[in-house]
Amino acid sequence: MSVSMPRTMTRGVVYVHSTPKALCPHILWAIEGVLGTRVAVDWTDQPAEPGLVRAELSWSGEAGTGARIASALRGWDKLRYEVTEEPSQGCDGSRWSHTPRLGIHHTWTSASGDAVINEDRLREVVMLAQGSPEAMQEMIEELLGTEWDDELEVFRYAGDGAPVRWLHKVG
Repeated sequence: MSVSMPRTMTRGVVYVHSTPKALCPHILWAIEGVLGTRVAVDWTDQPAEPGLVRAELSWSGEAGTGARIASALRGWDKLRYEVTEEPSQGCDGSRWSHTPRLGIHHTWTSASGDAVINEDRLREVVMLAQGSPEAMQEMIEELLGTEWDDELEVFRYAGDGAPVRWLHKVG
């Protein structure tokens, strides 16, 4: 007799900050493949870059779903997105950010959404910085994803007030 472990469930949000309209069906297919269910979102114009569109959707599923969604969206160089996954029992929260110029960045997040840097990464920064405050600041900003946040900020604000649709992973 085998004992099955209970699945740790969580939820998160996919923010497609900007994409050409031609990629919209491909993005939906990628997300559907991860969630195992049909996805319908309302694409709206992205005022920060005319000609592009944006969308947001909330999801719920097993811990690790956010990573699978972020991976499914990799490879499209015209796509700006973020995927969040809330902390759940035994699992840290996470945020994946992607821009065409910078590629993808991952950071762990606290329950309040703050970026978290684990102790091993901090020790490495201290060791590599070799007493240089400038080098230390640069490495910490990279770990926090500051450059990604700076690039995505204008696209985030352009989406204020946009509708969010909840999706649930089919078990």
